[in-house]
Amino acid sequence: MRQEKDAPKRSDAQRNRESILEAAVAELTRSADVALSLIAKRAGVGQATFYRNFPNRESLVLEVYRHEMQQVADSAVQLLESREPDRALREWMDHLARFAMTKAGLADAIRQATSAPGSPAKPGHSPVSAAAELLLRAAEEAGTVRPGVTGDDFLLAIAGLWQLDPHGDWQSRAARLLDLVMDGLRAGAPRRPAPGPTDQAHPTTQAIRTRPAGRSG
Repeated sequence: MRQEKDAPKRSDAQRNRESILEAAVAELTRSADVALSLIAKRAGVGQATFYRNFPNRESLVLEVYRHEMQQVADSAVQLLESREPDRALREWMDHLARFAMTKAGLADAIRQATSAPGSPAKPGHSPVSAAAELLLRAAEEAGTVRPGVTGDDFLLAIAGLWQLDPHGDWQSRAARLLDLVMDGLRAGAPRRPAPGPTDQAHPTTQAIRTRPAGRSG
């Protein structure tokens, strides 16, 4: 009986946390110095609930960054479940571009959170790199991208995303850049990409499901 009562509490707590993170992305992107009380108000939670989740600005900013990055990484498996691997990879690049623009908007807040002596370190890119590896290996197995490209190679190739102005026409510029990268990945592939999505999960995705639960990186 106690477990049944605790379950809704845990669900409410998770919703509150997600609401805070969603509000924080929007507000911190506008201003690194936004009042935490304004974020709490936009999230629809009280001050006590807010500080129970995030005791200070630094913990909130770094969790926003980590959460957004993990969301992008997790989308790789979801895309492989419904698309051919090369199409999943290209669509995932668009997710990554949106993350890059969010990161650009949060840049000042991240710098403030990590620059003071004794501040926590900024989260690494391990989840994104692992997701890139997953997609590249799936597409390589399908014969639709050139073999041997690593996740680190890929991140270096798309580094130009982080140079785009999030307040300018970044969508069209990002699309051109990512199309060029995708064309390069397809060059030298053993076979031409098959048209259209598939409803069958790729073997690489099925293998991921059998691994113990836990975050990558």
